[in-house]
Amino acid sequence: MADAAAELGVTESAVSHQIRQLEERLHTALFDRSSGRLVLTETGRRYLARIEPALREIEAATAEVLPARGRTGVRLTLPTSFAATWLIPRLGAFEAANPGIDVQLVLTARLVDLVRDQVDLAIRHGRGSWPGVEAAHLFEDLATPVTAPGLLPAAEGPLSALPGGVRYLVNRLTPGEWEEWARARGLAPPPAETMLPLDAIEQVLQLAEAGHGIGLGRSPYIEPRLERGTLIAPFGGADPTGTGYFLCRAAGVSPSAAARRLARWLEAEAAEFGSAQARAAWKGAGL
Repeated sequence: MADAAAELGVTESAVSHQIRQLEERLHTALFDRSSGRLVLTETGRRYLARIEPALREIEAATAEVLPARGRTGVRLTLPTSFAATWLIPRLGAFEAANPGIDVQLVLTARLVDLVRDQVDLAIRHGRGSWPGVEAAHLFEDLATPVTAPGLLPAAEGPLSALPGGVRYLVNRLTPGEWEEWARARGLAPPPAETMLPLDAIEQVLQLAEAGHGIGLGRSPYIEPRLERGTLIAPFGGADPTGTGYFLCRAAGVSPSAAARRLARWLEAEAAEFGSAQARAAWKGAGL
C-alpha cells in the first residue's frame, strides 16, 4: 500500500478508499485483509491478469505522448554469466546513445515471471518456447571442446575416439552435452568416471584454462578466451547445439517506447555477433 501511494503521489488512505470503491462497484472482494495486510484474493488475481495488459498499453501510450522527464527504466533479466561475457561489454554504447534510458539488469539463472516481477525484457537460452512468452531468436548456441594450450598432443587426422586419461568438465545446467556431442560424431561418450560436474559454464572454462581438463565450450562464452589464447579448440570448429539465445517479453503486453528501443539495439548487436559467428573458423589455437 505504501509503495502504491508513493508511486501515485497520494496518501495510503486515498489508495485504500479507491480500492474499496472498486470492490463496491464490482460487488466482490479483490483483497484479503485478514492477515493485517492486503493480499489479492483468487478473484483479484484473475481480475489483475485480465486488466494488466490494458494498463500497460495505456502506460506505454501515455509515455510516448508526455514530454520526457528524467530517465526511463527498462528491466532486463538474463543469466549472470551471459551478462558478464556478452552484454555488459556492449552496454556502454547503448547507454551513451540513450542517456534517458536506465537499463536495470535482473541477473539470475531462474526463469523470471515477466508479468508478476514487472520485467520488460528477458534474454533466455533454450529452444525458444516458453508459456506466455513471445520469443525472437538472437543467435545460435555453438559448442566445441576447449582446453588449455599443450594439454593434448596435436591432433593428426580425423578424430576417431575421444582422448583418454583426461578429465571431462561438465556443466550441470546441460548435463548431457558431452554425450550429445560425441553421438553426433559417431564417437563413444567419455566414461562416467572421467566426468567432473560443475555448476556453471564459467567454472568449466576456468578449470579448462587452468589445465584441469577438457570443457565443452559454448558461444559466446569462449570467443574472448580463444582470442586471448588461454583456450584452444583442438578438434576444430564449433557446431550448433540445437538451442540458441532469444529475446523475450510477456505475450500480449505492449512494451514501453524505451523497452522497444533497447530490444531493437539488442537485436542489432545479436545480428552482428551472429554474422561474426558464421565467419569464425575455430581451428587449433583459436579463432
